[in-house]
Amino acid sequence: MDVEEFIYQYEGNQKQILDYFHHLFTEELGLVCKIRWKLPFYFLNSWIVYLNPTKDNTVELAYVRGNELSNANGLLDFKNRKQISSIEIKDLKSMPIDGILENLQEALMIDETVPYNVRKKNNQNKSDES
Repeated sequence: MDVEEFIYQYEGNQKQILDYFHHLFTEELGLVCKIRWKLPFYFLNSWIVYLNPTKDNTVELAYVRGNELSNANGLLDFKNRKQISSIEIKDLKSMPIDGILENLQEALMIDETVPYNVRKKNNQNKSDES
């Protein structure tokens, strides 16, 4: 399943939210999208964010490296998770877009400047040697 098929299986607010963020991530920010674990994940150097439609008709915007974000605006919730933090979005009109963009910019900066894990780095070194 590709991302467009994923988005179009939803309707109403969820479809609008998914479509909005997919466009923002891929067209505006140049992130690559792949369906992983039946959800759209977006990445550059490492996984940055994913979109998770919930049963209560919201969309969870989840930051894979949420534990590394400052959460200065207090929007992120860990929901008993150690690494992933997220914000649930009910509709486009009421979402705190400035705070979301602030968190997203920080996540992109971390992706660009902080290696995600040692194993990934070692695998890159091995491929450089061949």
